[in-house]
Formats: sequence, C-alpha cells, structure tokens
Amino acid sequence: MPDSRSRSPVTPPPEALGDWTDVYFKRTRDTVARFGDVRVTYAVFMRRPVISAPRLALHWLEALMADRGVDYDVDLRYPEGKWVGAGEPILYLTGPLYHLCEAETIFLQKLGPTCVAAYNAYSMCTDLPSVRFLAMDARHCAGTEMAEMMAYAASVGSARAQRKHDAVGFVGNATDATAHFFGQRQGLGTMPHALIGYAGSTVRAAEMYRETHPDHPLTVLVDYFGQEVTDALAVCNRFPELAASGDLAVRIDTPGGRYVEGLDPPTSYAVLERHVPEAIRGYREETELRYLIGTGVSAAAIHHMRDRLDAAGFPKVKVVASSGFNPVKCRVMALAKAPADVIGTGSFLPDRWSETYATADIVEYDGVHRVKVGREFLLRK
Repeated sequence: MPDSRSRSPVTPPPEALGDWTDVYFKRTRDTVARFGDVRVTYAVFMRRPVISAPRLALHWLEALMADRGVDYDVDLRYPEGKWVGAGEPILYLTGPLYHLCEAETIFLQKLGPTCVAAYNAYSMCTDLPSVRFLAMDARHCAGTEMAEMMAYAASVGSARAQRKHDAVGFVGNATDATAHFFGQRQGLGTMPHALIGYAGSTVRAAEMYRETHPDHPLTVLVDYFGQEVTDALAVCNRFPELAASGDLAVRIDTPGGRYVEGLDPPTSYAVLERHVPEAIRGYREETELRYLIGTGVSAAAIHHMRDRLDAAGFPKVKVVASSGFNPVKCRVMALAKAPADVIGTGSFLPDRWSETYATADIVEYDGVHRVKVGREFLLRK
C-alpha cells in the first residue's frame, strides 16, 4: 500500500490526466456521463509471473481520487513483495466507471514495469545471496518517473529476497532522490570513468577522490587503461591502510570488446578449472559460456582479480563487478562461485518491455459478474 516514503509529486497531476489517457477511455467516460454511471470492479493482472509492487500506482490513484472526491475500493490480493502467478489478479479495483475508466492508462503504466523489475531484482539477489547489490539503473531510465519506479522495484524485489532467502540484496542506489527506498539518506557510488580520464591515471584519480571525500570508503575503477590488475595493485600499494582495513574496493567494468588484463580464452578456462571445474563441464549455450570465460567482466575475470589481490597480500580489498549483470548473468556467476563482494547493476530493468504490460478487465457491473469470453478466470471468488 502507499506509504509516506513515496510521497513525491504525482505525475501526471489530476488536472492533466485527460491529456495522457487513451482517447477511447475518455470517450467511454463521455458516453457513461450521457447514459448513467455504474459502479464497476476491475481485475488487474499480468501475463507472466511477477513480484507485486503496487505502491506507486496506488499512491497516484489515491491522489487522483482524493482530488475528485471519489469513493473507491482496492481489494489487494497480493500485497507488496508477494509472488504473483501469470494471470492471477494482483488486485480488484471498485468504483464509478466514469472516473476509473479514465485512470486505467496511467495506473497500468505505473504497475506493470515495477512488478517485472521487482521480479528480476528478486531473482538476482536470490541467486547471489551473499553479494551486496547497488542499483545503477538511473541513467538507463526514460526520465525521472521511470527512475523512481525502477528504484522502488529493486527495493521490493530485494526485500523479498532478504525475507525468503536471507540475502543481503540491494544496499542502495546511485541517486539521492530515490535512496529512501533502500533506507539510505543519499545515493551511493564513488567515481565514473570520466574522473580517471580527468586525473590522467587511476592512482591519481584515487588520490584526488580521497582528498575530496576523506570520510568515504574508496572504490576505484581499474579498467580505464586496460590494466585492471596492474592498476588495482598500484592503488592498494598507494593506500595500504585502507586495503588492510577493508575500506578499499576495486571495481572492474571491462567492456565486452576485450579481456581483463592477463586473460584470454585458454587462461580463462584455466582459472575456472582451478576454482570451479564443475562450472565448465558439459555443454552450455553461447551466452552462458561468454559470462563464464568470455571477454568483459566474466566469472573467470572476477576469480582472476581475487587471486591477484590475495597473492599480493590484499585479502581484505573488495571486488566490485559491473557491466551487464542481468538475471541470467547472475545465475551464471552463482554457478561459477564468482567472488564478487558487490555488483553494480542496472540490468534488472526488463529486457522485453512487452513483458511489463499490465491489463485491467472489468469483471463486475453494479455487483453483477460480467466479463468478456475467455477471461472468466478473473472473476472474483
């Protein structure tokens, strides 16, 4: 249900609703105004399994109906964080057709994507329960409204993984505006690649950051110059106290066009053979194999970085991995027991937007059950 943590201004505001709703809903409203209103019940559902994440949609609906002085009722069958099967009504919404029909477009926009993103976040946290996740999706979102929806969704999926599987889950996200969903006052993060380029060297960027933010733990990107291991060890040697205390982390974000320093296909196989030989036994489809031993941030790359840090006497330095960590990649990392301490991801965002479509069908008119043929399974029991 809506709560005070999500009381950002509603978008669109009630006075602009007509400009953003489907025209056929507005024409239905006009027809109902001419021939008489009726109290209806909508069944709201999705065609794929999801995690219920209705808070932002309900918050918007509450504001709309309060503005119009309309009495309505929500029968929430799957509260926030509950698993919902395909075709199962998440909620039933009852009120005057004149007002609810115009609200359908925006309400579904705010419900479907959050539920799918929550499901994806949940599955990632469940597959890697000891890993801390950081939501870095904001710059991949289509505007601030979507950014709020996706941060909320990650928090809902994470919370379910914490309850059901004792997972660490998402510990924060990258922006201040939505940090409250994760119990944080501010967003988390240290430096982008641009700071490395500005400084001219990885070590110098770390020095500049540390001087500017002396009270923050230090996470340093190490892939800018294609010398992940060399630069990681250089940073560790420059900040030995932070390395020894566990307040230093190195982040690998190697692009898919090359291997991490020191790796190629044979050496990547060798790394996994030493640590998790079962991960490379038997046939795997191409995407899984790439995540195991391919270019970019592979499971072999994470093991390799951990090996080199440990061998150099830096066992407390954390490894942060990013770049394309979606549910499939996280499952492969779990299979390969990749020793990442933190994963930065924006790839819990739905891959196929068509999967995010929520649907609403009216199933009752003035208390009488009536629904189009083929949707009888939505009738309220």
